[in-house]
Amino acid sequence: MSTAGLPLSSRPATLNERAREMAADRVRKAKLPQAIRGLGDAMTLLRGAPACPPGMRLAPSPPEQVPLLGHVRTLGSSRAERMSVLLKLREDYGDIVRLRFGSISAHLVSDPELIRIVLQEQNRIYGKGTRGMYKLRMVLGTGLLTNQGESWLRNRRIAQPAFHRKRIASFGDRMARAASDMTGRWKDGGTLDLQEEMMRVTLRIIAETMLGADVTDASDSVGAAVSHVIEDVNHRVNALVDVPPPFPSRRNRLFQKAMDTLDQVVLEAIEARRRAETSGDDLLGMFMDSVDEETGERMDDAQLRDEVMTIFLAGHETTANALAWTLYLLSKNPVVARRLREEVREVLGDRAPIAADARALVYTRQVLEEGMRLYPPAWMIARSPIEDTELGGYFIPKNSLVLMSPYVVQRHPAHWEDPEGFDPDRFAPDQVSERARFSYFPFGAGPRICIGNSFAMMEAQLILATIIRDWRLDLVPGHPVEMEPLITLRPRNGLRMVTHRV
Repeated sequence: MSTAGLPLSSRPATLNERAREMAADRVRKAKLPQAIRGLGDAMTLLRGAPACPPGMRLAPSPPEQVPLLGHVRTLGSSRAERMSVLLKLREDYGDIVRLRFGSISAHLVSDPELIRIVLQEQNRIYGKGTRGMYKLRMVLGTGLLTNQGESWLRNRRIAQPAFHRKRIASFGDRMARAASDMTGRWKDGGTLDLQEEMMRVTLRIIAETMLGADVTDASDSVGAAVSHVIEDVNHRVNALVDVPPPFPSRRNRLFQKAMDTLDQVVLEAIEARRRAETSGDDLLGMFMDSVDEETGERMDDAQLRDEVMTIFLAGHETTANALAWTLYLLSKNPVVARRLREEVREVLGDRAPIAADARALVYTRQVLEEGMRLYPPAWMIARSPIEDTELGGYFIPKNSLVLMSPYVVQRHPAHWEDPEGFDPDRFAPDQVSERARFSYFPFGAGPRICIGNSFAMMEAQLILATIIRDWRLDLVPGHPVEMEPLITLRPRNGLRMVTHRV
């Protein structure tokens, strides 16, 4: 009998040996290359800069604060400082800023045309062999986010049909029902943590649409596991020394416990589907049915696990953050909120939204796009060139880091009028064509643009429309609102809101 729709409390408590082997394989694939790759990196460490070939220039760089370690303190002593420091670096040193973290050279790139070169024109040179990606493989394996090369291209071809617009539209009812059930529990004048609410509703939606699974009874434990692995990977990315599993440290034991929780959800759904007579009409079923047209191959269980986990985590976390930050901005901008409510009521009346409404909810989409401009869930994108190259007239050494921050570029005063202001009209159809193409990229860009962007936008529109039609959310007076730039951009202290029925 299939267990995919059963609450987790009634499922087996431990993973089978095969699941453990898959977890061990992920750790092996996550191992970093040598920190010092040879004489060049050693000289970078000692000289404070990479050796620049004759006739080439190094990009401008702020003074180094720590001998040998370089700019490790430049980004601020806390995560909260990091975003303002990045803005100041661009302001003081220009659209390419050279930084150094030990032997690793990094460049913060904020020019849309140069970002186009990295993410699109020369994407084969700028790969994903970064420290962050290797650490993410401990969680995601080699899914679409962390994979690269021919293997990535093959997997992308197999996965693409599952995200066809008509298929995604079939999930609209489930998205709207989840949003309606959430607001149905709210009380007029009540207080809630908006971040937690958005995490729960997007978790339910991704579990139902991806796995056909009911995780309602386990939403707290699954949500806690998601938060733990994101914070853990962020720590490992920034740590000077990281000893990963299977070393039995307390950090590794807690990490493995969180991964067991997530793997249990995903792997049991896959196993149950393999036993069933039909693959199902959710994203997992679509993945299982998809075939690479060039090779005739399908996804095996290991690939299914990695792709499902990638979308399960990335789709749940990023959409929740986008909604939370957008609703926070609406609480500070009542004129925009009223105009949004008017559109929603005109389009929907008293009925629940459906997928087809997304096309008519034009201003709703603009509000979300503006929210993601100011608070992009994926606030930093990193690439690493596989050969020495040049960008914007500056030398970029092989195996260095190229950092592109949507947060910085989407607040760039050369490309955005009143960049700190909240103005959804800048995303009106007649305004978009006037904008530099790569000055806005919350879903990434180029051939590796997020495969689930249409899914995420429809989900966010339907949830936002459901909330704003009947509710006004006001930030609790005195509640501290602070950005926490982990792998995604979260509100550090949550968002305590008072709910008012309108």
